[in-house]
Amino acid sequence: MRGGLTEAGPTPARGTIQAAITAAVVLAALALFMSACATGGTGARDEGPAHADAVAGAATASPSAAPTDTPARVDAVRLVKDDPAVSAEVKRGLKPCAGDRYPVDVSYGDLTGGSGDDIVVNVLTCGDAVGVGSYVYREADGRYANVFKAEEPPVYAEIDRGDLVVTQQVYEKGDAVSSPSGENVITYRWATDRFVKEYSWHNDYSSVAGEDATPAPEGG
Repeated sequence: MRGGLTEAGPTPARGTIQAAITAAVVLAALALFMSACATGGTGARDEGPAHADAVAGAATASPSAAPTDTPARVDAVRLVKDDPAVSAEVKRGLKPCAGDRYPVDVSYGDLTGGSGDDIVVNVLTCGDAVGVGSYVYREADGRYANVFKAEEPPVYAEIDRGDLVVTQQVYEKGDAVSSPSGENVITYRWATDRFVKEYSWHNDYSSVAGEDATPAPEGG
């Protein structure tokens, strides 16, 4: 009995010491964790709010950083009609197609390196939208000057990466207005005070399948 009591007696003491050591380790770990949080660690809790603040700052700054150089709309119809360089034939044909809608396509962009946007105006026909005149206007001192015109229909001008590209469709005898045989494409680049031809090419359109097929005989 005494031997048993002697062996069993130290066990509670060792358990108490081990429990105390475990508690101390847990408290030390907890204190270290709290200290890391207080000094700004790299966990999600630290990263999240900082990221949200950055997004909020960007959202606040975006309206003021938005581009404000949107080109002012110009009355292209009045510009063409008041232009002495435009032929009388084009001016006579420039009439509303429906209501007050005129058959003009207008593009804004930098073609001449001026202080303002250049304006490309294409005048079309109402019925089949065939281009009858293409013009480029350059802004200077608040006024627009005609620096290019092409009035050999069908013609269409557009801005392509800072160059002026003019397309003229080619018709052969018997071609319908909707089915030209090909096109001539000319690229112009601004040189000091005028446009100069940079290069050109020709495209032939393929015939519609079955277009030249012999008609089947009538009757049975």
